[in-house]
Amino acid sequence: MNAPSIETRPTLGSKLRKWRVLARPRLRSAWLDLKRHFQQQPTFWVVFPALLLLSVALYVRSPWTNYIFDEQEALLANPYVNGGELRFWQVFERDFWGLPSTRSIGSYRPLPNIIWRLLWLVREHAWLPHCFNVIVHAANGALIALLALRWMGTPRHAWLSGVTFVAAAVITEAVCGVVGIADVLSGFFTLLVLWAFQKSLVWQFPAALAFLLLGLLSKESTLTVTPLVVWAALLTAPLDHPRKAQRWLRALLVGLGAISAVVAYTYFRRHFFPVTLPAELQMPLPESEPWVKRAFHEFLRWFQQPRLPADPINNPLVSGDKFERISGALRVYFRGLVQVVFPWQLSGDYSFPQEPLPTKLFNFESVMGGLLLVFPPLSAVGLWLRALWAERSEPTSARVRALVVIALTLVWVPVSYFPHSNIPVVLPTVRAERFWYLPVIASALLIGLALALVLGWTLRRGRVRAAGVWVVGLFLGFQVVRARAHALDYRNDLAFWRATAQAAPNSAKAHLNYGVMLGARNRLEERLVENRLALELAPRWPMAHVYYGDTLCRLKRIDEAWPHYVSGFKLGPNDQGLISLALQCLWDGQAIEARKAELTQLGDDPKYKGTWLAYLAHDIVRNGEKHKGVDPKHRPRGYNKGPRSDK
Repeated sequence: MNAPSIETRPTLGSKLRKWRVLARPRLRSAWLDLKRHFQQQPTFWVVFPALLLLSVALYVRSPWTNYIFDEQEALLANPYVNGGELRFWQVFERDFWGLPSTRSIGSYRPLPNIIWRLLWLVREHAWLPHCFNVIVHAANGALIALLALRWMGTPRHAWLSGVTFVAAAVITEAVCGVVGIADVLSGFFTLLVLWAFQKSLVWQFPAALAFLLLGLLSKESTLTVTPLVVWAALLTAPLDHPRKAQRWLRALLVGLGAISAVVAYTYFRRHFFPVTLPAELQMPLPESEPWVKRAFHEFLRWFQQPRLPADPINNPLVSGDKFERISGALRVYFRGLVQVVFPWQLSGDYSFPQEPLPTKLFNFESVMGGLLLVFPPLSAVGLWLRALWAERSEPTSARVRALVVIALTLVWVPVSYFPHSNIPVVLPTVRAERFWYLPVIASALLIGLALALVLGWTLRRGRVRAAGVWVVGLFLGFQVVRARAHALDYRNDLAFWRATAQAAPNSAKAHLNYGVMLGARNRLEERLVENRLALELAPRWPMAHVYYGDTLCRLKRIDEAWPHYVSGFKLGPNDQGLISLALQCLWDGQAIEARKAELTQLGDDPKYKGTWLAYLAHDIVRNGEKHKGVDPKHRPRGYNKGPRSDK
């Protein structure tokens, strides 16, 4: 009789060996398919899908995200996008936030509003407009790859430039934040101008006119690339058209198209969106002023940019004199350049006192910022002249191509950033990472060139062959990790402001907004801690006082809240929203009756005559019962609420 067989159960090791045997050919096949894909001649439809996958992997927010930071005003409170009371064509009469010219805060960008309104018809949520940014960002990366291929002639440089741009962590804010649509669209239309350089001469003028006009309607700072596209046309004509470059004629046509776009945009905006010039621009400067200053002054008078808000909390440089402002701006520029290459710490906010006025006019960062702003464009001219000389014997050699790309980028980066630098005009924001979107177009080409040269040089040498792969892998890997880590900050408003307060611990605004997010979740004791930090960082900020008082009021500690309310009232007597917020909480806490005399005294104080403080203090005393607190038409918009009626 045969012995019964014993059925043995497979061990974990045997399962793994079996999986390896089955999976190895499939993995090898997938690797070969991937390798063949990247070895193809790069075209848009070869590069775009790969970069789209990378862009999605790095930047896509959770579908359960909510409205973060400026998205509250840009989408929820925007009467054009979300109000339902304005006709489609009335977008041209509204600013970026859906406000008319009489109430504008300075940004005229109708094209993003049109796109938002169309996407809002599909789904009223921030996620879909955010995904639009992710897709356009990938398309921009593909266009950069095609430009790199044309100008450098190697697929390696094309792929590395495209990947470098898409993975650039410093511009995560522009891709993840819905309001970054202005930056990604501006970059898209700028790249289309550069892409059109390959077309025949007859297309240069209309392409520059059409694409730059669309770029200006996306974001007014597209104005900065108008001289840059002329510079690019001048440099790259022999690379785009080696048989018949006609560089000067091409540059002239592109320049005429760029100027026409600026003129068309300006008169279009002035017609549909008229603004009152600030007092300092209403009269021409005297003849005694330098001609450069007078020319810039006259351009501003003609351009009629809507007035930009000046808040020393958002931009402490508004409080300094000219030299302090320039020193602080150069320091910010240098820090931004470092972030482009080494984005160790990224933040959604850098307001006071994270980026304060400099204590010394000459410091290491300011001096380096000045040198890196001035000397690269000057050296670019020398490199171009050198390329011109080399063209005589080797018109499209790798050396000439490299000189042209370097000369282009050394001008592009500082010039495209300059209007955001707070040097020519004072901006509402001292520093923002989205300002680097246009400069990174050029830096990606330069970094891609450097990586391609390192990789090519090491691959030709056996002993150091792996070194180039490691250098490229570590650089791009670090960018990828930092981009994904910063994108995770956009999970929701609470995560965003918590991460911002950690990345910029000296930003009073970051701590205050983090406190607001905690308060929206009824975590009032934690909100009080954050509000106290904001108050300690910015003791002269009305909002810090009122919000600290408001937290105490909601905790039913009204006697402690009142002195902070009064301090906030006196520091910001015309801040309607803050005063209304405080008075309504006092009313809900049944604390107005006991303070009628003090409110009346504040309203009667001659220092506050004609202010919102005087009006609202008297109104709640007289009509509080009628309105159940502050008159509803004067109450601030609630958190996560839509726009008020615009009628």
